[in-house]
Amino acid sequence: MLFNSIQYLFFLPLIFALYWLVNKKSLKLQNILLLAASYYFYACWDWRFLFLLMFSTGLDYYTGLKMHDAQSAKLKKFWFWLSIGINVGFLGVFKYYNFFVESFADLLSVFGFQANFWTLQVILPVGISFYTFHGLSYVIDIYKNRIEPERNIVDYSLFVSYFPLLVAGPIERATHLLPQIKKQRQFNYSQAIQGVKQIVWGLFKKVVIADNCAFFVNQLFENSGNYSAPELWLGAVFFAFQIYGDFSGYSDIALGTSKLFGIELLKNFNFPYFSKDIADFWRRWHISLSTWFRDYLYIPLGGSQGGRSMRLRNTLIIFLVSGFWHGANWTFILWGLLHALLFIPLLLTENNRKNLSGGTYTLRDIPKIILTFLVVCLAWVFFRADNVTEAFAYLSGMFDVSHLSLKLFFKDGKYALFTAICLSSIFFLLATEWRNLKSRSYEIQLSKFTIFVLLLMIFFMGSFKNQMSFIYFQF
Repeated sequence: MLFNSIQYLFFLPLIFALYWLVNKKSLKLQNILLLAASYYFYACWDWRFLFLLMFSTGLDYYTGLKMHDAQSAKLKKFWFWLSIGINVGFLGVFKYYNFFVESFADLLSVFGFQANFWTLQVILPVGISFYTFHGLSYVIDIYKNRIEPERNIVDYSLFVSYFPLLVAGPIERATHLLPQIKKQRQFNYSQAIQGVKQIVWGLFKKVVIADNCAFFVNQLFENSGNYSAPELWLGAVFFAFQIYGDFSGYSDIALGTSKLFGIELLKNFNFPYFSKDIADFWRRWHISLSTWFRDYLYIPLGGSQGGRSMRLRNTLIIFLVSGFWHGANWTFILWGLLHALLFIPLLLTENNRKNLSGGTYTLRDIPKIILTFLVVCLAWVFFRADNVTEAFAYLSGMFDVSHLSLKLFFKDGKYALFTAICLSSIFFLLATEWRNLKSRSYEIQLSKFTIFVLLLMIFFMGSFKNQMSFIYFQF
């Protein structure tokens, strides 16, 4: 079920009404309703994978209790590694098995050996990377004695499978979400209105910005050899706004939906395209994932406490793993590697925490923002390309000045219209986000007039004809 679908348009008000009108006095019934709604929401994708979600939930719930009640450190460690092994094993089989097999076969072919290995003919379970990380953080926190295990199976199951964040995050922590699930909730009108505003804002970013930009991006990346350097640059820029509009739009709808039920989710984006350097960008982009890797991988590896070689090693590992988390393709690994290479000079010069000023900007920051955005756009080429060869071909074309043209964008009225829609929408996005950034508020600050304009743009400029899924559903 897509957030931008007619089905969701009927699903959300129904659950909202049942939640507050029928079950408002019973926290237990509210949580059961949300859990049932979450399972239905997930089953709409493929009901068969619902059993995998339930198994993963039951595994972590049970091992959490066994670790807490273990009579020895050895037994506790056994249950810990059992949970980690099975969870990572499922993720590895469904998401990475074919990648490793095909990569090994390609390596053998280099030495003249032809091998035909068995590969899985199965689609990737939607959201598996996200709900697996929910469970992993819970198990690790219990093992490290940071939290007590949850003994209410309904509450724990809801933590893992809460439908606003189930398929594309944000990646929640038990320490943040479980206390809210267990706490009696009262309807808050201002919180609900803020939630509706955030849903509208997210829908605008998805159907007006992301889906319209995709019209150009798909053509350019599928046939990059037919277009000039300026067109390819605009294609990379449009993809930067496509993926931001798509993913942050999903996150806004998720956060706004959750507000309707009195639950606050973790903020996942903080105006990333106003970053002053790559380190600043990663503090603002997909925050729940970057902080997850920081807390559960980077710091356990030693973080920044060791010498220069250790810091370089840990930084390289964290970016490569982050890239690989996004998909089983060498393009994602190179994307992570490129960001590591951009980040390391800041680390070596101890400037990686220089830009922590938040909403404080001067005219001298404009060149920094533009430069950071351009290198991010270059890195996005690897993220979007189907394979490494196509990525390098696209990048080569971006710097080929022998042929300069913008014919794709202006060759007929249809393309000119889409160009106008994309550019005007991006300008509106940046202007609105700049105002929100300057307010230094974590809430979306939108006036009634702005909401009215957004709704008009969604209705008249939204791309609904060919309903597009969210990009991060594939991860």
